[in-house]
Amino acid sequence: QVQLLESGGGLVQPGGSLRLSCAASGNIFNINAMDWYRQAPGKQRELVALITSGGSTNYADSVKGRFTISRDNAKNTVYLQMNSLKPEDTAVYYCHAELSPDSHRGKYYSYWGQGTQVTVSS
Repeated sequence: QVQLLESGGGLVQPGGSLRLSCAASGNIFNINAMDWYRQAPGKQRELVALITSGGSTNYADSVKGRFTISRDNAKNTVYLQMNSLKPEDTAVYYCHAELSPDSHRGKYYSYWGQGTQVTVSS
């Protein structure tokens, strides 16, 4: 059973920093892209940052220069370093991965974490 487990959310003041982590566990053959999405109350879920297996990254315009995505392939873990946080960054942040489980090698499926709340408020 493949799972994505996020950690690192919480309450932070504007201008502060948080680091989110997401570890994929279970019988995994390979992981392609790993990314972070967020969903604020009353809004659609949006892509925040993406990183490929080769390390290429892409960011939403709203977080460029403030957020950094990285991954440790040996640990099947993706991170999101969030600096200069703003109240509008408040949302539930979801980890997502396109991965191939051991039971279906070469076939890729979409997996989601359970979400972690990030609240930016004074």
